[in-house]
Amino acid sequence: MKSFRKELWFNVKTRREFINITSQVEECLKESGIKEGLCLVNAMHITASVFINDDEEGLHSDFEKFLERLAPHAPVEQYRHNDTGEDNADAHIKRQLFGREVVAAVTKGKLDFGPWEQIFYGEFDGGRKKAGAGKDYRGIVAPGLAGP
Repeated sequence: MKSFRKELWFNVKTRREFINITSQVEECLKESGIKEGLCLVNAMHITASVFINDDEEGLHSDFEKFLERLAPHAPVEQYRHNDTGEDNADAHIKRQLFGREVVAAVTKGKLDFGPWEQIFYGEFDGGRKKAGAGKDYRGIVAPGLAGP
């Protein structure tokens, strides 16, 4: 079985940001040489998500409003996690709602997507300095699980 792994790094400028990473994933897929199989894309950060949806500004705004209603950032005192000195409990919850990873079919060396499907890296606690990571966050693209 052929496999391939590559890390992608993103500079997240704001607290919450949705970055379309479809072209980077497609480039990784091309670099892998894998023609048939599955492509796993996962966030390697505990307050980040990878998801597939439409790249439409209004929809992204709806996501933000929906998430903020379910898990508002403030008041930060409402979350026990924030008793540790953090202020990002809401970001952990938002990540759980959007999920950690996506798996996409690969057919003839291309992502086998519907017409509007795009892959996004969603960060829910960006735009601030973090120990060891600065403002850069990473995701893993692992096209693989292909036949011999």
